[in-house]
Amino acid sequence: MGSTVLSLRIDGELLDRLRQHAAKRGMSVQDYVVRTLIRDDFDERFTAAVEETEKFYGDSGGSVTPPAGGAGDATTHVMGVTPPVT
Repeated sequence: MGSTVLSLRIDGELLDRLRQHAAKRGMSVQDYVVRTLIRDDFDERFTAAVEETEKFYGDSGGSVTPPAGGAGDATTHVMGVTPPVT
């Protein structure tokens, strides 16, 4: 994965705040901004994955439950394995 230059024009006060936040973490402003963008991107992708899971199983008040029709956990159903009947 290569790197590309991104140039930003930002307010002086914002840059000062970014410097303070970065300094608290012992980071450069560049590293702090990149880490923040990566974290935000992960949050968006995680939220999208949760929404897709809820669509697949149906929204059941925030908890994901396996489809009806047999014992076992959600993993066995997602993988297409039918648990043995006891």
